[in-house]
Amino acid sequence: MTGFDFTTDHWYVNDVPGDPEQRNVRRQVNGAGWSPVEPTATAGPTLIAHSLEVAEQLGINEDTVASDRFARVFSGNELIDGMQPHAMNYGGHQFGNWAGQLGDGRAIALGEIATPDDGHAVLQLKGAGPTPYSRGADGRAVLRSSVREFLCSEAMHHLGVPTTRALSLTLTGDDVMRDMLYDGHPANEQGAVVCRVAPSFVRFGHFELPASRGEIDLLRSLVEHTIRRHFPHLLTADGPDNPSVTDEAIVAWFQEVSNRTADLMVDWMRVGFVHGVMNTDNLSILGLTIDYGPYGWLEDFDPGWTPNTTDAGGKRYRYGNQPQIGHWNVSRLGGALHSLTQDAESLQAIVDSYSERFAQGWDRALADKLGLVDANVVRRREVAAELLDLLPLTETDMTIFFRTLGDIEVDEVDLTVDDTTLIEPLIGSYYAPAELTGELLERTATWFRSYIELSRTTHQTADARRSRMHAVNPKYVLRNYLAQLAIDKAEAGGYDMIPELLDLLRHPYDEQPGREEYATLRPDWARTRVGCSMLSCSS
Repeated sequence: MTGFDFTTDHWYVNDVPGDPEQRNVRRQVNGAGWSPVEPTATAGPTLIAHSLEVAEQLGINEDTVASDRFARVFSGNELIDGMQPHAMNYGGHQFGNWAGQLGDGRAIALGEIATPDDGHAVLQLKGAGPTPYSRGADGRAVLRSSVREFLCSEAMHHLGVPTTRALSLTLTGDDVMRDMLYDGHPANEQGAVVCRVAPSFVRFGHFELPASRGEIDLLRSLVEHTIRRHFPHLLTADGPDNPSVTDEAIVAWFQEVSNRTADLMVDWMRVGFVHGVMNTDNLSILGLTIDYGPYGWLEDFDPGWTPNTTDAGGKRYRYGNQPQIGHWNVSRLGGALHSLTQDAESLQAIVDSYSERFAQGWDRALADKLGLVDANVVRRREVAAELLDLLPLTETDMTIFFRTLGDIEVDEVDLTVDDTTLIEPLIGSYYAPAELTGELLERTATWFRSYIELSRTTHQTADARRSRMHAVNPKYVLRNYLAQLAIDKAEAGGYDMIPELLDLLRHPYDEQPGREEYATLRPDWARTRVGCSMLSCSS
């Protein structure tokens, strides 16, 4: 059977006022949370990759995936009966400044469906053509950015980081003109579409926009929709069909959003992920990683690194600043919600609680990564703090360093040897090991001795310690250069590396013998290569 047996269940468009204007022209849309818009047909849709797990989640079998119709539907060339395609309306703060209306400029939701596991999913096409929110752009996406989004969505899921998912990656058969680095050198690139999947694509900016315009009825409908559909446990005994949501429910919901955001930042920091563009329109109300644009993986442990060329000057969205930006964004959401509830004191208390939530989560994450959960808390925190100060002093691969720690049998280490011999097990994680001399060598060895001594106090067997540490320290991540190699091959017509990486990243914490080449230091050629060390929002 090669059909689609979807049960449509359009929560968002049924709950939130829509745009009465039917014309798909760029404009300001007032008093509405969405606009009806259909994808634009393309010349020759061709499926080049898909996620087996997401297809199964949606109830789509492999015969259907292999059909021509699948490629047509998930490139925007054919609509399934019962779908209600639309683009969402929201605003946001971009790089700290209020930008007004933004909206889905190149994303079109095909609709919403009930999933076989009694869940709910929005099917959204990124790159399917212009919408009323495209602001002069063409609504298309290119192959390079689509490969990156497809792979990273799935990689993050398997790392255990909350994220939107990716069902499919489809070539459109059309060329798209892009100026990749905004340097006056536009060029044609291959167009592509990713089908993104999530319970909801509602963002912080959904609430900011109507609050900024004084559209309180729209704001309330958005809040009530979100709580009823995605946080029903916060409703009163009147039940999920109760059209009103109490001030207490709004405050409790805001607390959950703040907590989820802080927890997401912990996960990003734990695996070395840098989002690159944490505008308020790019933060999910469900605490999911959303909108994979100029992201990057922290290879050299540099808290000041950002992959986003647009942010190269101010580095607002650098790795080490992500928790603080999450806090700032939560405060912007709280300000929008103040239009509905006058309980400013409770809203502010929630904003203030964010930092402690993150601090506690990050403390636990570091304890897990270091295998020191059962160690003395004060000493553990001192050892962790010293390590975070040490790692940036010379180029150190974050993923390899923490993975290596788990392989060291602490009871077998001879602490009386000289410093150079002592740190030999760690050398493979450094990009310039010759720099480990003098004071830096002494400081590193002193830290390593302290770490070994503290590790011994936990009295773990070597196997138990290794297992616990390897469960939180991945061996494989979507390194920037690996994604670029897959893009290079795809742009030349070879798509085999995409499913190869997808399969690798399904098991990021496993050893996967025979695949060690994907867990090595970044090659030197990737240090300054566009697509590896720097990216733009252009896609």
